[in-house]
Amino acid sequence: PCAVAALVALSFSGAIGLTFLMLGCALEYYGVYWPLFVLIFYFLCPIPQFIARRVADDSDAASSACRELAYFFTTGIVVSAFGFPIILARVEAIKWGACGLVLAGNAVIFLTILGFFLVFGRGDDFSWEQW
Repeated sequence: PCAVAALVALSFSGAIGLTFLMLGCALEYYGVYWPLFVLIFYFLCPIPQFIARRVADDSDAASSACRELAYFFTTGIVVSAFGFPIILARVEAIKWGACGLVLAGNAVIFLTILGFFLVFGRGDDFSWEQW
């Protein structure tokens, strides 16, 4: 029951984040769809963590080099996702209002991804590793 409520909350917050992203692109005042390339970062973000969980030896070490490298790559992807709309706004490819909406969407989506790993990454009976 708790996991189902968490899944519903995560899907709702993901929908809100994608709504911010779409508003930053599709509103008539903005009308440019360049910020949709940030979707690539959304798909790339969890990949280092998935690989590190498969490869890393989860013996008694609190931290492993593989997991730390995955954190580093994930941080780079997240920072790039926040930097991309700012660069687009600086070169005047998009308006600053669209940049703000995309940044708000980024914050919500990345917090949703973090929540997914916190809720379903514990390795208990209801985890993403079973999917």
